[in-house]
Amino acid sequence: MFWYDHDLSGWGWFAMSASMIVFWALIISLGVLLFRALARAGDTKTPTGTRGADPEKLLAERFARGEIDEEEYDRRLTVLRGCAGDRARLTKS
Repeated sequence: MFWYDHDLSGWGWFAMSASMIVFWALIISLGVLLFRALARAGDTKTPTGTRGADPEKLLAERFARGEIDEEEYDRRLTVLRGCAGDRARLTKS
C-alpha cells in the first residue's frame, strides 16, 4: 500500500477523516467539560436558584432522617412560618 506508491486508498481517506472528526470532538468536549466544572465550582446557588437551602425543606429532610422527633419538627416549623409569636401571645392570655 503506502510503501509502493504513497497514495491513500478510499479507506485511508475515510480513516483520516474520521480520526480528525473524533480528535476535534474530543478537544471540544474536554473544553466544554472544563468550562462547566470551573463554572460550577464558583457557583454557590442551589438547583432551585436560591442561595442556601429552603429552611422548611431542610427541616423536613432532618425529620425524615430521624434526627428530630415530630414534636420538635412541629415546633420548629411553627417558628419558621412566623406563627410562634402568635402562639406565645395566645398561651399568655
